[in-house]
Amino acid sequence: MKGTFKAKAKTPGAIADNLLIEKIKEGDYEAFEELVHKFETRIYNHCLKYLNSQEDAEDVLQETFVQVYKSLSTFRGDSAFSTWLMKIATNNCLMKIRKRKRMRSVSIDKPINYDGSEMTREIVDWSKNPSLMYTNDEIRLIIEKTISELPEDKRIVLILKDIEGFTNMDIAGILDMSVPAVKSRLHRARLFVREALTEYFDGSTEIAKMDIVK
Repeated sequence: MKGTFKAKAKTPGAIADNLLIEKIKEGDYEAFEELVHKFETRIYNHCLKYLNSQEDAEDVLQETFVQVYKSLSTFRGDSAFSTWLMKIATNNCLMKIRKRKRMRSVSIDKPINYDGSEMTREIVDWSKNPSLMYTNDEIRLIIEKTISELPEDKRIVLILKDIEGFTNMDIAGILDMSVPAVKSRLHRARLFVREALTEYFDGSTEIAKMDIVK
């Protein structure tokens, strides 16, 4: 069963996006440049999380907006433009990954240097549990390794939900699947990470009780 987008109440941002889209459909290229400027940083960062390569992320960013420009006439506004855009970017990331001879491990916590600044990827605020502070680095390393070992379909759902904060409905639209399928994959991914940590720390009671990801 394929996921479908349900219409939501339009936010001011969504209304502004739709106005730009209408201008673009009428041939206003400056409106398209404005749309690119509005979303390019978010899409680039999104791609960088998966690809861990500035060059690949830049390629996918360009490919995504070329594809958006060509297919914007098919956007009906049933979902938020940002969700539709993210779906295109995610699909392009997956295509890029599958073309590689081997999968690269994406570092979830290691900062990425970009134009002199750092982007961090936090999966959980460990400082909320002071009793585990002494194992922060160890925990992060095993989480990073565990997530990198997840099957691609579950890993992507975990990142979209627990790192990027998309709703289950949004993820269903981005990945073209049903909401129950999203929940199932997310549950299995979280369970895999939690069990790996529990086993790694030899059944520590506190680790076993923790919500590894929100």
